[in-house]
Amino acid sequence: MKRGVCIAAVVLLLVLVVETTLGATLSRKPPQQTFKETFIARCHQYNGSDCETIWSTFEQAYVGRDPCKIPTDAYNPLFQVAPIETPPDKAMFWSKTKDVVDAYNDKRKCFVTMKDTLLGSVLDDLSWCGKEGSSETFTSDCPDWNYCEDNPVRSFWTQGSTKFAEAAAGDATVMLNGSIATPFDNSSFFAKTEVPNLKYPKVRKLTVVLVTKATPVSTCSNESLDELRRKLGSNIIYECKEVSETRINECASNNNISCTDCW
Repeated sequence: MKRGVCIAAVVLLLVLVVETTLGATLSRKPPQQTFKETFIARCHQYNGSDCETIWSTFEQAYVGRDPCKIPTDAYNPLFQVAPIETPPDKAMFWSKTKDVVDAYNDKRKCFVTMKDTLLGSVLDDLSWCGKEGSSETFTSDCPDWNYCEDNPVRSFWTQGSTKFAEAAAGDATVMLNGSIATPFDNSSFFAKTEVPNLKYPKVRKLTVVLVTKATPVSTCSNESLDELRRKLGSNIIYECKEVSETRINECASNNNISCTDCW
């Protein structure tokens, strides 16, 4: 009788051990990708060449440095190994219309934004920084975008926007927000970084697509748009079109509408 009790106890113990081990295995979360792994994976997904070299050049811009002292030119070597190239007539800029542009461009591929370049696609929505005395890349406890101007993320996108504007050729397009009082905001990336780098004769024309809702706040006669035209200079042709967000969404979902007929 005692032998039977012992065997039963052993069996019960084994069952408990198996259940505990199996439960722990099933509940264990798969390890998260490191920042480098995410960077490399996205680079390969874009069909980037020599992604390891691009990574090592990228991290040299900020690793081991004060995260509030990363100037835009720290990324110059990065844009040399992964230069931005934009097909003529395809450059698309935006200001306060990111969601509309992304939804349209992800479906139609009519234009190219900074996000659609190799480095833009790799670093979109990511945050990173280094720390003095460390050889690591951190993704938490990094300076907020507006905490200090020369932080790694802001400096990258500032330099990227500059390079993207410099690469634009032919006819360029920008989507601006017609639901606000000042569609062309002098403090925006587009105004401060991109417009000054749109140069004639490389860029011949800029078309403003003023995205409107049911009751537009601004039209193409808005004073801020007059200022945009002045900043472009007299050589670059300026055109403005008021286009409803509904129309843009229709174009995004209908391949029978050509890119040139959306506005």
